[in-house]
Amino acid sequence: MRSGPAAGHEGILHETAFYGADEEFLAIVLPFLRDGVAAGEPTVSLFGERNQALIRAAIGPASGVVFIDGGEHYLRPAAAIRSHREMLAGYVGDGAAQIRIAGDVPHPGVGVPWEWWARYEAAANEVYDEFPMYGLCPYDTRITPPEVLDHARRTHTHLVTADGLRHRSDAYQEPREFLATAVTPWSEPVEAAPPILELGDPAPDLARAALAPLQDIARLTDDDWHGLRLSVTEAVTNALLHGRPRARLRAWAQPGRIVVTVTDQGRGPADPTAGLMPGAGPGGLGLWLAHQLCAYVSLQRDDEGFTIRLIAGAPSLGSPLS
Repeated sequence: MRSGPAAGHEGILHETAFYGADEEFLAIVLPFLRDGVAAGEPTVSLFGERNQALIRAAIGPASGVVFIDGGEHYLRPAAAIRSHREMLAGYVGDGAAQIRIAGDVPHPGVGVPWEWWARYEAAANEVYDEFPMYGLCPYDTRITPPEVLDHARRTHTHLVTADGLRHRSDAYQEPREFLATAVTPWSEPVEAAPPILELGDPAPDLARAALAPLQDIARLTDDDWHGLRLSVTEAVTNALLHGRPRARLRAWAQPGRIVVTVTDQGRGPADPTAGLMPGAGPGGLGLWLAHQLCAYVSLQRDDEGFTIRLIAGAPSLGSPLS
């Protein structure tokens, strides 16, 4: 049987919390973890280094909590989902009736672009719902931008406070509604300059070959370069097969970074898990591969149509909320 607030609940129970001091963080997280261990449930702490150290110091050795490095786990949303689902399936296969996971999702306050993590928080309500997962995602109000806090309210069904109170989020939206209305479109600063490369309705092999001069500028690692070329191939193929004409590719380069956008006149995938799961809608496998291979992927709908933005190298930290 499931324990705590998730007793009698099916699928994921997805909570958030806001804290403004280390003491508040521990007051929120420690009961969650201790109650899971006491109930005999797999109980996982998935925080970054600083918060993990706070928990370890407070909870002591041999606590029964499984500690996983959140910095490594949360490198890319699609990879995090893959690892998360493998972990959840393993615990269920071992007979777990509930799995508790507490962790801090990356955001601009820790120097990480937000848009695809906003999609992750919304999609979590679907991609983990086949498992008896009880999740807690606390956000530090000292460093978290207001838009991210607003999105946390919209993507989690419940909020928990440091004094132990718990209530439903009046702002919660279903994933498709959230993604249609909440996520702020943004552009990389480099896009303010004219593109180095611009192609109309390019064949995938032509688009891939045309990127070569940008690599002379960026000098990406071999892995980043080959990953970008494959991702561009998939993005152009999706635009031609599943989008609406006319497709346009634009690309910019700086030392250490290449930005490529592929735009068509359609609305893009309707599935909120597109790119985060391999089978999510038409062209889903290609989007998923791009999410695995690029440093950052943005999906944007505006008056121009649907744009996928692929970044190889390091994305600009100033751009995600602009």
